[in-house]
Amino acid sequence: MDELRAAHQDIRPLKILILNLMPTKIETETQLLRLLGNTPMQVEIDLLQTVTHVAKNVSEEHLLTFYKSFAEIKDSRYDGLIITGAPVERMPFEDVDYWRELSVIMNWSNHNVYSTLHICWGAQAGLYYHYGIEKRTLPEKLTGVFRHKNLLPDHPIMRGFDDEFYVPHSRHTTIYEEDILKNSQLCLLSSSREGGVHIVADRECRRFFVTGHSEYDRETLAGEYHRDLKKEGAPPFPQGYFPGNSPENIPVVNWRAHASLLFSNWINFIVYQHTPYDLNLL
Repeated sequence: MDELRAAHQDIRPLKILILNLMPTKIETETQLLRLLGNTPMQVEIDLLQTVTHVAKNVSEEHLLTFYKSFAEIKDSRYDGLIITGAPVERMPFEDVDYWRELSVIMNWSNHNVYSTLHICWGAQAGLYYHYGIEKRTLPEKLTGVFRHKNLLPDHPIMRGFDDEFYVPHSRHTTIYEEDILKNSQLCLLSSSREGGVHIVADRECRRFFVTGHSEYDRETLAGEYHRDLKKEGAPPFPQGYFPGNSPENIPVVNWRAHASLLFSNWINFIVYQHTPYDLNLL
């Protein structure tokens, strides 16, 4: 931001909408709010749920108290929107019970939100809806913490990232790199040998697609692994996560700094510096 603009800027709280599709809603909202609260900007948060799906792992009282429906916010405008992942990745998009509602929300975001951050399945859903890019089923679940390469360090959302950094992943599907590279509207910002495509941006910096879970806490992957043990018997072991590859050991967090950087860069360099002061001008 140049000196003249800085001296004459109008400042207001940023309005961020979080569409939380995860079954562990309280855990996910806490992780995201912690990262958003770590930025220097004042933000106002609205939590959004889909009404075409009944959440089973959170009380109805919590949803009624803290969450809104699309009907309640559809006439509002937001600086930013976050669409989370969801445990439905092995289903065709159109078979997900809230796909039609999600499609309406993603279409609405084109004119009512400046920038949208899609995470994990939300990233795959966004790439499919906006660009027709298909997700691909993996031979087994990808789970663990993997090393990534910063492919475009001069991009605003990648500022300050190391040449290599770590990110947790937890998914059964992936996006092929060649599908991103052949689309002239998109650019690949980071990737991993094991995890594949990681961060994708559109050329206007209005949409970001993040296949990993930078927001995860220390024990999140461990919780998923022990849950899968009860359900599947012998799920894939999280790679690069437990010290000595022993689930008895406490995981070492090596992704938190870049998680904070990802969200603060999105808030500062993308949302704050480019969204019009008057959201009606979107």
